[in-house]
Amino acid sequence: MSRVVLAMSGGVDSSVAAHLLLEEGHEVIGVFMRHGEESSQACQVESATQRSQNSLPVIKEDPRAQSGRLHQQRADHKQGCCTASDAADARRVALNMKIPFYALDLQSDFQRIVDYFVDDYLAGRTPNPCVKCNHWIKFGRLFDYADDIGAEFVATGHYARKHIANGESDTDQNGTYQLLRGLDSDKDQSYALFGIDKSRLSRMLLPVGGFEKPKIRQIAESLSLGVAGKRDSQEICFVTQGHHSDFVRAKDPQRAGQTAGHFVNTDGQIVGEHQGYEAFTVGQRKGLGIALGEPVFVTRIIPETKQVVLGNKQSLARKTFDADDANWLIDNLNEIPNEVGIQIRYNGEPKRGRVTLIDHDPTRFRVDFEQPELAVAPGQAAVVYDGPRVLGGGWICS
Repeated sequence: MSRVVLAMSGGVDSSVAAHLLLEEGHEVIGVFMRHGEESSQACQVESATQRSQNSLPVIKEDPRAQSGRLHQQRADHKQGCCTASDAADARRVALNMKIPFYALDLQSDFQRIVDYFVDDYLAGRTPNPCVKCNHWIKFGRLFDYADDIGAEFVATGHYARKHIANGESDTDQNGTYQLLRGLDSDKDQSYALFGIDKSRLSRMLLPVGGFEKPKIRQIAESLSLGVAGKRDSQEICFVTQGHHSDFVRAKDPQRAGQTAGHFVNTDGQIVGEHQGYEAFTVGQRKGLGIALGEPVFVTRIIPETKQVVLGNKQSLARKTFDADDANWLIDNLNEIPNEVGIQIRYNGEPKRGRVTLIDHDPTRFRVDFEQPELAVAPGQAAVVYDGPRVLGGGWICS
């Protein structure tokens, strides 16, 4: 049918996605995106002089990875992504399915993700690098590679669905495209995809989005892929050990060396000292390093004064906030219903509320929840839903 570039992470979801695409008759080209520090030993950069200047460098795998001898564990013993073992798993699955497999050198592009991560924490925000990676790299730069090799579609193992209103199939490019929540509500990843370019919806394929996770593992087991029991990646791939603040301080010691300050209560009274506000996020309770005789949470971070504001759980509740840098997946913003669902964290659920543009600017909107919501953290994504459909979203700024 069509040539499809599939992002293969070495996990069960993208591995089964390859099988499902082959079953549909597509020509599948597996791609492993090398952008984390942990994957560097699994691949070696191949000379790209024969390729165009705008092409992405292709990497050939180290022969040792074929036998799995380069399998590594994260220093924190948690399941990340982009490690040498992931590269080896992805390549082995591709060999099993007899599909071409390439690794792309995206380290220079991924530096943008790292810079964003560091900058946001040093600005008192809580970044979401995995969401940015989907926008900028997986459904950004990967399309450049697809164009370079003449592929019509880009596919991933995300638990989300693409619906074509007035269309006949996922590859019918004459319909109206909608991004929907995954069928498995416990694994839904549509939140992480709100920022994709609307024009690319027609070229996205999400093979596992219509399945529940246990079924995907069952398929993997039946195919003897060797990844059926592999844990889902849950950690930031480039923070492989220690606290995220350790990573921030190591990457930018000059700025991070100027962030120590005071804990204050909601009345502004000083109640203690901290070694750097980049170690905290709104809603945090554990690891504060201070005891006040009652449970307290981070309610606000003020980088201008280097203050971390602490309060009780009730003080975390907010009914309204503003978001900027919005991206919409609908043609007409008048389509936004009076009542929508707004999701403000990856593992959260949409809560009922209203969205209105600020000063008629489509890149900025205000959210008014029906009921107060806890821990609205600046820097996190706010994604707007109409039932299962993703309308768009933005980034919490105040």
